[in-house]
Amino acid sequence: MAEPVKLFQYNTLGALMAGLYGGSMTIGELLKYGDLGIGTLDSIDGELIVLDGKAYQAKGSGDVPEVVEVSDDVTVPYAAVVPHQAEVIFRQRFEMTDEELEKRIESYYDGENLFRSIKIHGEFSHMHVRMIPKSTSEKKFAEVAVSQPEYHADNVSGTIVGFWTPEIFHGVSVAGYHLHFISEDHTFGGHVMDFVIKEGIVELGAVDQLDQRFPVQDRKFLFAKFNVDEVRSDMDKVE
Repeated sequence: MAEPVKLFQYNTLGALMAGLYGGSMTIGELLKYGDLGIGTLDSIDGELIVLDGKAYQAKGSGDVPEVVEVSDDVTVPYAAVVPHQAEVIFRQRFEMTDEELEKRIESYYDGENLFRSIKIHGEFSHMHVRMIPKSTSEKKFAEVAVSQPEYHADNVSGTIVGFWTPEIFHGVSVAGYHLHFISEDHTFGGHVMDFVIKEGIVELGAVDQLDQRFPVQDRKFLFAKFNVDEVRSDMDKVE
C-alpha cells in the first residue's frame, strides 16, 4: 500500500493576518517534510518558494525583485510543503490566462474538498507578482500589504508552485489558489497575482492528509487573541 501524501503546514495563514510574524521553524527542518511549497520568512520578509527541495526567497526593494537561495538556518513563521507526486500531468499547448488555465485544472479535480499541490513549468507571455515587505508585529498584515511592491515580466520561463485549498479550510490557508513563481534563471519571482501562459507542463498532485503543526514554544502565539471575522476579512483583502 502506498504511503499517504501529507501536506505539511506550519502555523496558519490566519496567524499571519493577526501580526504573528516571528520565525520559529528553520528551513532545514521544513524541508524534511516536502520538496515543493510556499510561505514567508521571519518578519514576513518576502515570499518563500520551495522547488525541487530547495528554498528561495523573493523580495522587492527596487525596480526589480531579488531572488536568493535560503540557508537552512533561516526561520519561517508560516509555510506549507508537500512531497509533490503528480497524479495528473498535462501539456498546455496554447496561450491561456491564469483564470482560463485554472478552469482547465479544476476540470481534473475529483471532488471539491481535498487539497491539491500544483506545479506549472513553462513559458509565460506575462507574469505579475508581488511580495510582502518586511515588517514588525506592530502592523497588521493587511496594513503592510497596502505597500506591497509589484513586478511584471514578459516572455519569462519558470515554474509556478503552490496549492489549491478547499473552501472548508479557509483561514487555515486561503481558499482556492495560493501560488508563487520563480524564473528559470532565479532572477524573478514572488506571489502570483496573474499571468498568461504560452505553453508548459502542468502537474497536479493528490494530498491525502494534512499535517498541521503549531509554534508551541511561541508564547505570542499561545496567548494571542484572534478576531476570526477580522482575520477572514483581512485574508479576503490581501490574498
